[in-house]
Amino acid sequence: MTTTKTRPRIKITFDRPSRVFNKHIYDRLTDYTNFTEVHYGGASSGKSHGVIQKVVFKALSDWKYPRKVLFLRKVGATLRDSIFEDVKQCLSAWKVLDLCKINNSDYRIELPNGAEFVFKGMDNPEKIKSIKGVADVVMEEASEFTLDDYTQLTLRLREKKHKFKQIFLMFNPVSKANWVYNAFFVKSPKNTAVYQTTYKDNRFLDELTRENIEELANRNEAYYKIYALGEFATLDKLVFPKYEKKLLNKQQLAHLPAYFGLDYGFINDPSAFMHIRIDDANRKLYVVEEYVRKGLTNDKIAGAIKDLGYAKEQIRADSAEKKSNQELRNSGIRYVIDAQKDPGSVMQGIQYLLQYDWVVDERCVKLIEELENYTWKKDKKTNEYINEPVDSYNHCIDAIRYALQDRILQNKSTQERMKNASYYFR
Repeated sequence: MTTTKTRPRIKITFDRPSRVFNKHIYDRLTDYTNFTEVHYGGASSGKSHGVIQKVVFKALSDWKYPRKVLFLRKVGATLRDSIFEDVKQCLSAWKVLDLCKINNSDYRIELPNGAEFVFKGMDNPEKIKSIKGVADVVMEEASEFTLDDYTQLTLRLREKKHKFKQIFLMFNPVSKANWVYNAFFVKSPKNTAVYQTTYKDNRFLDELTRENIEELANRNEAYYKIYALGEFATLDKLVFPKYEKKLLNKQQLAHLPAYFGLDYGFINDPSAFMHIRIDDANRKLYVVEEYVRKGLTNDKIAGAIKDLGYAKEQIRADSAEKKSNQELRNSGIRYVIDAQKDPGSVMQGIQYLLQYDWVVDERCVKLIEELENYTWKKDKKTNEYINEPVDSYNHCIDAIRYALQDRILQNKSTQERMKNASYYFR
């Protein structure tokens, strides 16, 4: 004789929904009619938090056939401090977390009704294919994925017993060069709902954050358009208009010379550590790895470089941060070299980098975002482009310039010698 385990029924009710939900989410909380929901807009608009609330509520409401929900980031290493923690906070706020089974090492949560939340990175697509019975998919920072990722994920939603299967995408609009723009804004796919929000739609936003977002209007026009207004930036003339994006195997590139660069940031801008390989025979530049984070102190940067296995490599770092470079050396990253920042060095670096065909590992999501947004300046009087890039979306790119500085300087020296020789033999 077999017995079926009876699960305790939990009914989630909200006496004051306005204290729990933003209006744009509460109005659609139980509307599951669209297969794809696209939630995009500015920073701190509450879009990710709102989608999590909707998905958690949906999962807790289905007792007959407990749902399996797949939560995704493009890079698995970013799960712990992002969507995994956000889901736990939602469950805690609704007094459900203590009734759940939490696996913090495998990133899994089992809800009281048997529903299961699975958190994965798309940097290993084969592992995603092994997950069966998925009822819903959530793609956080969806612009970091690829169209092929999205297509493959839609094919995972085949579980017949589950009604109202859905895939949710959340992202800042970033660039019209990104796949999401063509997929959902140029085209109008069936069974798809698109919702735009800004910080003005988030009734829970504190005043200081609101002021910081509005201050972007005075600091950076492109950032203001994307992160405050939640609009796609105008696709101006890109500095690096062509690159190939693919999943790279480090071991297969190990025969090529390696270069490492570091650009510092902290609160508003990220620190960016980049790993480059150069294939001179085929004129290819491979971007193999990135480590890009905000809020990193120098000891955290040193720890990350050690964890990546590059503590003994030569690393060229921003010379404006000589103190930081010395602190890295004191922390065991002994071969940090101050990068030179001479007048004209930015353009010299760009001209050198444009000589190569770029191949970028698709997990280098922050670099890809920069490549889609790093543009030439326009003269405001003539509306013509000038030979100077906009000082935005360039932290990874600056780190790459630093990494290849010796080659750039050698190339400059060679060009000057050739110019002098040409002048001498006139």
